[in-house]
Amino acid sequence: MGQAEIPQELAGALRSAHAVAALTGSGVSAESGVPTFRDAQTGLWERFDPQELATPEAFSRDPKLVWEWYSWRRGLVARAEPNPAHRTLAELERRVPRFTLITQNVDGLHRRAGSENVIELHGNILRTVCSAERIPREPGEGSPPRCPHCGAPLRPDVVWFGEALPPGALEEASEAARGCELFLCVGTSGLVYPAAGLPREASEAGALLVEINPERTPLTPLADFVLCGRAGEVLPALFTAAFPGG
Repeated sequence: MGQAEIPQELAGALRSAHAVAALTGSGVSAESGVPTFRDAQTGLWERFDPQELATPEAFSRDPKLVWEWYSWRRGLVARAEPNPAHRTLAELERRVPRFTLITQNVDGLHRRAGSENVIELHGNILRTVCSAERIPREPGEGSPPRCPHCGAPLRPDVVWFGEALPPGALEEASEAARGCELFLCVGTSGLVYPAAGLPREASEAGALLVEINPERTPLTPLADFVLCGRAGEVLPALFTAAFPGG
């Protein structure tokens, strides 16, 4: 997508906005080579259903299996690099007086790209917590390692199926959605709640809703602007249209 394809009305709205929120999903990470959660498993893990590994019940039943699966996924994340979409969102934070980045991704790539005001709705795969105390711990030896304080197994600091979001995260994200003038919905299917409700909250509060995605989603009919394409191409084009001086 070239700069000329960005509606001037949208470019002007972004340029003048004082409060912007963005919600990112797995499509943004996929452009950095991080497999989406629903992608087929590979190698040793191809016979496992990820939705049957990412649960508290699976961890209770076989903590070694779940820990080793997440170790494999952490390796994939460690090899990934932020892409132009990540970097453009970080640059937007520097240009917009009040910018909030809400992500469903657990790979930490937004922070590595330079974003600071980030709400990680589903946690961060690179952090480790005690499964009993939910306090951050440095992992030692073992599969899984044990908490040095209470002896409980450590686990990745991510939200599993059936678990609540991190305390305060959804409330903070909802506040940002309701208080923004422009809401960017980038690379997300619009299917996973409660995150998928945030664009609707923003729209109902009067924000301009912008969807950036290669395909239509349940949010497409609600959007004021639909920019069809890869986030790593569309976001830089939008930024250049809004801030032509660089």
